[in-house]
Amino acid sequence: MKLYNILVTGCGGDIAQSMGKILKTYTKAGKVIGCDIHNDHAGHFIFDECFIVERVSAASYGESVAKVVQQQKIDIIIPSTEFELEYLLTNKYMGINCIVIKPNNLSIEIGLDKFKTAKFLEENDLPFPKTVLLEDVKTPVFPCVVKARRGAGSKTVYIVKDSDTFLLMSKVQKDAVCQEYLDAPDLEFTCGVYRSKAGLVRTIIFKRKLTGGYSSFGIVEKNSAIESLLERLALLLKLTGSINVQLRMFHGVPTIFEINARFSSTVLFRHLLGFEDLLWSIEDALGMQIASYLEPPQGSKFYKGFQEYIVKAL
Repeated sequence: MKLYNILVTGCGGDIAQSMGKILKTYTKAGKVIGCDIHNDHAGHFIFDECFIVERVSAASYGESVAKVVQQQKIDIIIPSTEFELEYLLTNKYMGINCIVIKPNNLSIEIGLDKFKTAKFLEENDLPFPKTVLLEDVKTPVFPCVVKARRGAGSKTVYIVKDSDTFLLMSKVQKDAVCQEYLDAPDLEFTCGVYRSKAGLVRTIIFKRKLTGGYSSFGIVEKNSAIESLLERLALLLKLTGSINVQLRMFHGVPTIFEINARFSSTVLFRHLLGFEDLLWSIEDALGMQIASYLEPPQGSKFYKGFQEYIVKAL
C-alpha cells in the first residue's frame, strides 16, 4: 500500500496540531511534516519534523514551502490558516506538483470576507444577521458586533454596547463590519459541513460554549432545521471539501453569522466522534472511496483540554 507524505502548514497553531494528531494515526500517511514561521511551538512533539518557512505575505513564501515539499518528498499539503487559503486563490505553490487539501474557491472567497458572507446569505434567502461595513454606520443600534472583515477568527470580535466604545472601534478597526447582535449566547452552534466531489453531504452539529474565543465544550445535537440549512448552504457554495459554520438559534430560526472555509479547531473532536472530514477530504482528492460515517449519538460531549510539554536543558 502506498503511503503519502503529508505537510501541514501553520504547525504552531492548535488547528494544525489537531490535524497532526489525526494524521499520525492515519494508515495511509507516511511522514507527517509541519511548517510554520517560527520554531518555538509544541508541533515538535506531534509531527515527525517541523520546518521554518516565510510568512505568507513574503514574496518568497511559495518558494520556501516548495523547498520543504521537494526535500521531504511531500505528496499532500494541508493549509491550516485563512492567510494561506487566500494566497491560494490567486497563486500556486511554486514548482509543486502535489495535492492541496482545501475547499473550493467559491467557499474560500465567501468565507474569508465577512461582508461577502452576509451578502451571499442575503442573496440566497438564508437567515443572517444584518451586516454593514463599519465605515458606513451612521446610527449604530446597541448592542452590536464589530469584527474584522477578513480572517482573524474570533480574535478581533467585539460586542459593543455604547457610543464611546463604538467610536473607539471605528478608529481602531479600519477594515471591519458591524453586525446585528444575535442575543442568544446559550443557543450557539458550531457545525462541520463536508461535501464530496460527487455531492455527498455530511454534517455534524455541536451546541457549544466559548472560552477565550475557542470552543471549550460542545454537545452533539440533532436538529433537522439546522441540518437542512447546512445542506442547502453546501449546495449553494458548490462546496467540495470541509468548512465550519457558526450560527445561533435566534427567535427559533438557525441564523448563520460566520463561515470558516477551513478545518476548524473542533476537527479533532469531530474525528474522535466519527466525523472524519480531514481523512474524507484526503481520500476524495486521491480518488479513493470515502469511508462510511456512523453519526455519533445525540448528547455526546467534548471538552477542550490542555497539554504541557517540557524540554529540559542538558
